Amino acid sequence: MLDQGAPPHHPIPAAPASPGVAARLLRRKPVERLVAEGGQGEGGQLRRSLGLWQLTMISIGATLGTGIFVVLGDAVPEAGPAVTLSFVIAGLTALFSALSYAELAGSIPVAGSSYSYAYATLGELVAWICGWCLVLEYGVSVAAVAVGWGEYLNELLDGTIGVTIPDVLSSAPGEGGVINLPALVVVLLAMVFLLGGARESARANTIMVCVKIAALVLFCSIGFMGFKSGNYADFMPLGMTGVSAAGATLFFSYIGFDAASTAGEEARDPKRDLPRAIMLSLIIVTALYVLVAGVAVGAWNWKKFDGSEATLAAIMNDVTGQTFWGTMLALGAVISIASVVLTVLYGQTRILFAMSRDGLVPKALGKVHAKSGAPRLNTVLVSLFCGVLAALIPLGKLVDATSIGTLFAFGLVNIAVVLLRYRRPELERTFKVAFGPVLPVLGFLFCAYNMFSLDTVTWVVFGCWMAAGLVFYFLYGYRRSRLATGDGPAVTAVK
Repeated sequence: MLDQGAPPHHPIPAAPASPGVAARLLRRKPVERLVAEGGQGEGGQLRRSLGLWQLTMISIGATLGTGIFVVLGDAVPEAGPAVTLSFVIAGLTALFSALSYAELAGSIPVAGSSYSYAYATLGELVAWICGWCLVLEYGVSVAAVAVGWGEYLNELLDGTIGVTIPDVLSSAPGEGGVINLPALVVVLLAMVFLLGGARESARANTIMVCVKIAALVLFCSIGFMGFKSGNYADFMPLGMTGVSAAGATLFFSYIGFDAASTAGEEARDPKRDLPRAIMLSLIIVTALYVLVAGVAVGAWNWKKFDGSEATLAAIMNDVTGQTFWGTMLALGAVISIASVVLTVLYGQTRILFAMSRDGLVPKALGKVHAKSGAPRLNTVLVSLFCGVLAALIPLGKLVDATSIGTLFAFGLVNIAVVLLRYRRPELERTFKVAFGPVLPVLGFLFCAYNMFSLDTVTWVVFGCWMAAGLVFYFLYGYRRSRLATGDGPAVTAVK
């Protein structure tokens, strides 16, 4: 018999089940939230001040530099005269990925580049891995470019005042030196420009880009006078294996075009201008690369490139029989390679800015200075990290480490395009890759092919870097992620 005076019984609702580990690793950040948070940092906001011209110059500035001024000397001994074909292979790999970047940049115009694209499509763990690869790509490439800058600085000093910086102060340990001081100096100079804000940095970069294009046109004009068709007689002395290995190395020459996508939160009209800037810069850079490489190999026997430094300046000295023109090219290289340091360092700081906003790295990296609109602490810390790498690690090791991190990130971007089309077909796309998923899939396959052309040591370094990144993520980002803490709008369900 029921007790009529007892209160009615209501079952206690069960606590909602917390998402499992797999669900937390696959949580995605909605595109709308990514875009809505654009420009927002700790204590301030990035300023939208960049147009199509500045974005294109940022992309060219980050791409056109050490790859042709310095790394050409490392690639020719691997491929012989067929290095021009290696540039084409690397360029095709970059083209397919650039198309995917252009589509995503027009749909998700934010600062995180491929990290943010992966967060919206592949989930948090893959986004973290992609962001960690970008830290490797941008940070190490800044160091590699800075090392190349030091080589041309010595060439310039030798041609003008007849002295050079001694090896003990201009070479890394293991290469006869104690510290590469010029490489450290150029990184710190770039840091000073970046602390002034994006608009001021873009102006300095535009001037330097014009100088570097003029320097390469000058090289082609003079180098063609020493062109010998016999230098192409044995076109592929090391076979297709050598061409592939050189192509993987030269992919380093193309990594900068995605720097424009890191400016998504400082562009005035990002949906329109980012895709245009990416494609326009890649066309200009590829044409210059193939032209310069063709003239260089035509002017010099391919075996002379082995061990050469400041290669293009040395070729001009040989062709003209005097040092004046080589010195002029070295001056152009010193100015133009500095622009690569500036723009790639800029991209690195903006990627960490986006990761900080998501809670995956400390919030201090997302703090924006009220006056300059720049993430100052972020800029200083990244610059010091890159400067130390440049001062202490040889160029060759830096180039291959940069290439593998870049190829991995680019491969993920190609996958992200396909997934975003499937999951969000209604999303506005100001640029769309043709032929459905075919070109993104080809882009992914080209990236994988080039990755497996790199040597075992590079893979070991990459594996160690990724392991360190996963440890950091599970100790810090996994729990502090804003999606984990519920700070912000709800996320979409994982499909």
